[in-house]
Amino acid sequence: QLQLVESGGGLVQPGGSLRLSCAASRFSPDYFNIGWFRQAPGKVREGLSCISKSGSTNYADSVKGRFTTSRDNAENTVYLQMDSLKPEDTAVYYCAAEPVVLIRPCILWANEYDYWGQGTQVTVSS
Repeated sequence: QLQLVESGGGLVQPGGSLRLSCAASRFSPDYFNIGWFRQAPGKVREGLSCISKSGSTNYADSVKGRFTTSRDNAENTVYLQMDSLKPEDTAVYYCAAEPVVLIRPCILWANEYDYWGQGTQVTVSS
């Protein structure tokens, strides 16, 4: 089955940037919509962005204009570029995959996603 591994998390100062990677193995991410989610302690999991198999994207209002998701199908990798980071962006970040047969827009609802990575910690602090 599809396996996802996130990387690129770490400690960054407010206003800084990070790029997260989500590497897929065993199956090409071409067959999936890919979403990015995060969960901070004591909070529910939040959908941030997603990219469909056709490349269309969708963003939560909380990150629109600051975060950008892209995919490199040749590398089986999806990226989340995070700019202008704020302390409230501190959380564990997850990528997830929704199997799709036909091209359709992706949505930011966690229940739609069947495969999840293990998460990577992002801490925004001075």
